[in-house]
Amino acid sequence: MIKAIVGANWGDEGKGKITDVLAKESDIIVRFQGGSNAGHTIKNDYGKFALHMLPSGVFYGHTTSIIGNGTALNIPKLIGEIKSLTDNGVPEPKLLVSDRAHIVMPYHILLDKYEEERLAGKSFGSTKSGIAPCYSDKYAKIGFQVNELFMDEAQLREKLENVCTLKNVMITGLYHKPALEPEKLMETLKEYREMIAPYAANTSAFLHQAIREGKNILLEGQLGALKDTDHGIYPMVTSSSTLAGYGAIGAGIPPYEIKEVVTVVKAYSSAVGAGAFVSELFGEEADELRKRGGDGGEFGATTGRPRRVGWFDAVATRYGCKMQGTTEVALTVVDPLGYLDEIPICVGYEIDGQEHQDFPNTTLLYRAKPVLKKLPGWKCDIQGIRNYDDLPEACQAYVDEIERQIGFPITLVSNGPGRNDIMRRQPKL
Repeated sequence: MIKAIVGANWGDEGKGKITDVLAKESDIIVRFQGGSNAGHTIKNDYGKFALHMLPSGVFYGHTTSIIGNGTALNIPKLIGEIKSLTDNGVPEPKLLVSDRAHIVMPYHILLDKYEEERLAGKSFGSTKSGIAPCYSDKYAKIGFQVNELFMDEAQLREKLENVCTLKNVMITGLYHKPALEPEKLMETLKEYREMIAPYAANTSAFLHQAIREGKNILLEGQLGALKDTDHGIYPMVTSSSTLAGYGAIGAGIPPYEIKEVVTVVKAYSSAVGAGAFVSELFGEEADELRKRGGDGGEFGATTGRPRRVGWFDAVATRYGCKMQGTTEVALTVVDPLGYLDEIPICVGYEIDGQEHQDFPNTTLLYRAKPVLKKLPGWKCDIQGIRNYDDLPEACQAYVDEIERQIGFPITLVSNGPGRNDIMRRQPKL
């Protein structure tokens, strides 16, 4: 059976933790999109880790981890990440990398950096990981798949020289930077070939066989629905589809095999990068929530940048859950809110004097103001509670209201960063 774990909002919802928890009952975990531009923070018996390329199920010895064809593969980062795990006592994961995955090339990272410099104050807030240039080349049909590292070297060199000719027009003419040297890049590709050779495989064939054998498979998404290229806050989005439906494409499996979609929802809002954010907080109010939030504060796992924070946004979350095809919700980081006397949630958007319940397009979104509803706080620390019914009544009422507002059943509630800081909940819908 295949289950997808995806985000409802801007990312940073806690998908890594939920994947880590559910991987215990799984055989295979697949990263199906995105690259090293976002991180999933995991805290378990081995310690605390920020994963960028590896699936979040790598800490179990019985699982196989797969990096699917839909990803943007940074090979040196991947190898470095594996080493960082083994250096900290984690057994080397069983890993397969799709031979159809597209490679983040060194010039993709350069181009990402150069473009952000050129845009200056109007930049997209890129992590400068080369993700957008990599996906751009994929769809322009001038990218490099993993399998091409193993093609005849003369053919590989010819393709590389052609790509360098195209890229150098932009690099020298627009950015006024040094031209790419095909010979140096050819040596880099040979190094990449050696690095990835132990892991490269036909992962789609492997997954189809696993489906026939009745294996339990998790699909792990990166970022959230509001960062989806088509359905997010365009253009301040990522460069791949963050939706569960894309899991079938990014992993190479039939869409009808995805039976469950666990959408991860944060008990308040946070985001890294630019873009519309209706319930955003500013000043001291934001600083206090940022300081208390997450695991040690709300800062990007990849960039270290302070995350933007805000009250829970029911309009955006309901939309995100719909777009994901949610079957159940995992609600995370409820515990940081215990300091508040009352907790506002955004239950509607006011746009040009009218209240809206449906999430609008980006043009309208920038004109939206939050309609807030205030709920009583519980004024205590709830970490360490393992039974949902033992939570303070006000905390349970807050979860109930979120479930009522978004219209999807909340089955898991997380009240801390650790693997065991999670409770099962009986939905009321």
